[in-house]
Amino acid sequence: MRTQDMNRDWIATARTLSQALPYLQRYTDAIVVIKLGGHAMGSDEAMEEFARDVVLMQQVGVNPVVVHGGGPMINAMLDKLGIESTFVGGKRVTDKPTVEVVEMVLSGLVNKRIVQAINAQGGKAVGLSGKDANLIVCEQTHADLGFVGTPDRINTAVLHDMFRSNTIPVIAPLGAGRKGETFNINGDTAAGAIAGALKADRLLLLTDVAGVKNAAGEVVTELTAAQIREMTAEGVIAGGMIPKTETALDAIGRGVRAVVILDGRAPNACLLELYTEHGAGSLIREVPKT
Repeated sequence: MRTQDMNRDWIATARTLSQALPYLQRYTDAIVVIKLGGHAMGSDEAMEEFARDVVLMQQVGVNPVVVHGGGPMINAMLDKLGIESTFVGGKRVTDKPTVEVVEMVLSGLVNKRIVQAINAQGGKAVGLSGKDANLIVCEQTHADLGFVGTPDRINTAVLHDMFRSNTIPVIAPLGAGRKGETFNINGDTAAGAIAGALKADRLLLLTDVAGVKNAAGEVVTELTAAQIREMTAEGVIAGGMIPKTETALDAIGRGVRAVVILDGRAPNACLLELYTEHGAGSLIREVPKT
């Protein structure tokens, strides 16, 4: 039997769906690149929820692209295999044995787990790395770091073909060198380069923090590129947030409409950002919205 409380819950749900209509219309045919990392990859429940959200986004007209990381999984496998890492300036040197493990973990274990989760929710996901069809062609970032690459060219035709067939790309951040090398790419960097090449409407960087914080420790919900540069110069943006905001600025400079840094631990974070008035996290764009 339906109780009054249950009716109130259903009415609230219906109201939420109704209020989402202008946002559903706004993002029809939009390209949204999602960098998946952190908590959303840490549990089966979080992965299932993320996968359901991605399938829903596609169902209502979005072209989602998922780019993932996998640092903790790589570290665990290197430890298991007894492969010791060396570091230069705090960054891991990716030698030949290490890049082979990186490729095995990212293209295999991590990538296929995400693909399977999306397919289990009724989506049609296909996993690939930047090496497939020369999706990401790289230059070596720095000789001292070994097989670490910086994206130089993105083969967007592959992704547009997948959009036309209602396929969700799930991309491991590996790249092809011009001499046949395999390069490891920072996940945020890969996502930003792909979003820029696609001129994506949104780049969503899922992290383990609520967003960009000001000097008082409060999350700033909307920022311009100029404000990001100012806060970085003043030391307000520091530590691990610097590379994420640098990725945001680079993506915007390449034509991405806006970048959002948001907490991947929050339930339905992507849906909250795209389909509600208040959004989620910190939205970064070139100039203020008029």
